[in-house]
Amino acid sequence: MSDGPLPERLARAITLAGPIPVAQFMAAANAHYYATRDPLGTGGDFITAPEISQMFGELIGAWAADLWLRAGAPPVAYVELGPGRGTLAVDALRVMAKAGLTPPVHLVETSEVLRAAQATRLPGAVWHADSTTLPTDVALLVVANEFFDALPIRQLVRGSAGWHERLIACQDLLFLPIAGGAVPGAIIPEDLAAAPPGSVIETSPAAVAIMRDLAQRIVAQGGAMLTIDYGYAGPAIGDTLQAVRGHAYANPFDAPGEQDLTAHVDFATLGAAAAMAGARVQGPVSQGTFLTALGIDARAAVLGDAVRADRDRLVVDDQMGLLFKALAITAPAWPEPTGFAA
Repeated sequence: MSDGPLPERLARAITLAGPIPVAQFMAAANAHYYATRDPLGTGGDFITAPEISQMFGELIGAWAADLWLRAGAPPVAYVELGPGRGTLAVDALRVMAKAGLTPPVHLVETSEVLRAAQATRLPGAVWHADSTTLPTDVALLVVANEFFDALPIRQLVRGSAGWHERLIACQDLLFLPIAGGAVPGAIIPEDLAAAPPGSVIETSPAAVAIMRDLAQRIVAQGGAMLTIDYGYAGPAIGDTLQAVRGHAYANPFDAPGEQDLTAHVDFATLGAAAAMAGARVQGPVSQGTFLTALGIDARAAVLGDAVRADRDRLVVDDQMGLLFKALAITAPAWPEPTGFAA
């Protein structure tokens, strides 16, 4: 798939080799999408919490600085996965600096378009294509905001006679989901195995692999990771694959590479992967609960009435407050992070 527009390349690949898994379709679509545009802001396709209000990044910076100080102020690196335009990092680092924390900045980003935007805000940053090249000689403070939702997922669909992997077929550049071959029953969570026909289970091997790698690094090197995203404490039944284009939902199988494809994050599976690597896991809790515990109301009061609507968008249940969740992992010897009290 090296020549021509992405839909034509995908169509040729499917014609030659047969239908492809949802994960392969999603990976190709998002790789092209992020490589060719800045999707953020009113002129893009969606807006994230750091772009809504400076309070979001500031509170994360305060969270990281507090944890670092209580850990004894060891040498650390700040790491962000999928840092967008760098807005969150700028706001977080500004607050960290006030606490005496001025760490080197490492950004995991594959999009050259977004790397250019990040470079204007974070000129001293070091970029990485993935987490495997991050520093190994210091503790890591890792932030992943709306990162895991864009990673490719498998979809397993219950048929009348068992579970099948969902595949993507193509006819005349029209991409359609179909039922593929049967999958072993052993990979289906026991409490979901008897779900009725039509039920969908989503898994993200890519997300689990990244979480496992970072958890192993944090256990070995010290540090913590904060993940904020929309999702659920799984395992659960449901088709959550969605596309956003121009701040509106779209058919996820239309125009691959021209719209953002995401799926809800299974926080229970991510937490289990981190725990198996030896990390301590806190959460998930709702974003509203987390930001309130960190003091967003006090910060909003300082900034004044102009930020009231932004505060509400971040924490109110029927906006971002409930659907978005926060999960933290820490090295066993590090203190417990704030924001996750029962």
